[in-house]
Amino acid sequence: MVLRPELFPAPPTVAEALLAAPSLAGLTAAALAAQHAAGAVVDADGRPVDLGAPVPRPVPVYLYRDLPAEYDVPFGLEILHADDDLVVVDKPHFLATMPRGRHVTQTALVRLRREFGNDHLAPAHRLDRLTAGVLVFTARPEVRAAYQELFANRLARKVYRAVAPLRPDVGATVRVANRIVKTSGDLRARVVDGPVNAVSDITLERVRDDGLGEYLLVPQTGRTHQLRLHMSGLGIPILGDPLYPEVDADLAAAPDRGDFSRPLCLIASSLAFADPITGEERRFESRRAWFPPGSAQNTGR
Repeated sequence: MVLRPELFPAPPTVAEALLAAPSLAGLTAAALAAQHAAGAVVDADGRPVDLGAPVPRPVPVYLYRDLPAEYDVPFGLEILHADDDLVVVDKPHFLATMPRGRHVTQTALVRLRREFGNDHLAPAHRLDRLTAGVLVFTARPEVRAAYQELFANRLARKVYRAVAPLRPDVGATVRVANRIVKTSGDLRARVVDGPVNAVSDITLERVRDDGLGEYLLVPQTGRTHQLRLHMSGLGIPILGDPLYPEVDADLAAAPDRGDFSRPLCLIASSLAFADPITGEERRFESRRAWFPPGSAQNTGR
């Protein structure tokens, strides 16, 4: 990683810069000292660095850390499409899109790079770890920017499906429009006053035999947790949501105990866009079937 002294009011020490780095969140001074004593904190030439030395300018430092303990996510990553430019998958619940925090090997990106033997694979967009469904990766660096810009500019048409309590009056499409913010360190996003930045169209598609509703969700914007927050705001929170309307600490911690029996009932069911390279219309559909709430995941196979 590169130490950034310009982020501090005065030049920090190497240790101060490392402990303040977001990518090393959770690293303690004692753990850093132990890593240093083991020769696991080095400069670009592989030489041990002085943790007490000031950092007057950006400088690369390499810190080798053990991978976090992870439970294997026991669901397959189905390949929907693969060509020279794209790999499209049907991501299962609980599998993160890419490494972050304690989720490293149990991510779609790492699984796909190993399966295809291609270290150039990169996500064109992301899905929350708890959300299943269609996810697109680029297969080579030359096309990465074109596809990532497609998603960044909201040119892809996304449709989600969710299971939630029944509210018959949303049979006709309801548009939810408000302002959502999410601050670093806060697990949940919040609706606040101000200009609208989050818009979703929500429709009750059918009433299930168990009295719950299956909803069609079409986001017009892409704020963090937008669909989950909008459904909760309508009084119909998505089943299996550990954060909305209130934090359910037991449900949130379940996957980290190896309990994958209560997934968030939200699927990115379809994705369509005009290919920025070929111009052809592309459409991909999730093959995941609905599963009874509270049961083990149905992989749709």
